[in-house]
Amino acid sequence: MKSELFDKYQQNVVPEMMSKYGIKNVMAVPRIEKIVVNMGVGEARDDIKFLEQSAEELALITGQKPTIRRSKKAISNFRLREGLPVGCKVTLRRVRMYEFLNKLINVVLPRIRDFNGISRKCFDREGNYTLGVKEQAIFPEIDPTKRDFRSQGMDISIVIKGGNVEQNMQLLTLLGMPFTK
Repeated sequence: MKSELFDKYQQNVVPEMMSKYGIKNVMAVPRIEKIVVNMGVGEARDDIKFLEQSAEELALITGQKPTIRRSKKAISNFRLREGLPVGCKVTLRRVRMYEFLNKLINVVLPRIRDFNGISRKCFDREGNYTLGVKEQAIFPEIDPTKRDFRSQGMDISIVIKGGNVEQNMQLLTLLGMPFTK
């Protein structure tokens, strides 16, 4: 199975990146390695059903069962003990990764109210991009009219292998990521 975004990457993005940056080997072109979707659920220390509900919603959004993340250290100011569940995360690779990115670019981001594009400043030193979403209701799989709906934020990290920040921004731009001007 292939994704249409992966076909676009192979047919359009790779040749353009090779010609623009003078890359001679196809394997040296930056490529997306994985996408990590992380959802921190602080209320889980008081009631575990919040974490279960968040994990169900994350599974709906990504199409993959999330892993439960537990606290590594006890922090008394936050009433947190070591080993308590504090969130859930999903690591997407290959076809699911490209399908999720395609949905994010073409469906989810345009649904944000007053959306002008995403920031260009969210790249780290290695060239990975992290995007924060304030509520999961912008995903079409989530029904905000449910009786027990809670607004929950998430972090979406796009891990890019190879290249620098400029090349990785160009890669995401060519894939259709709507950056601000």
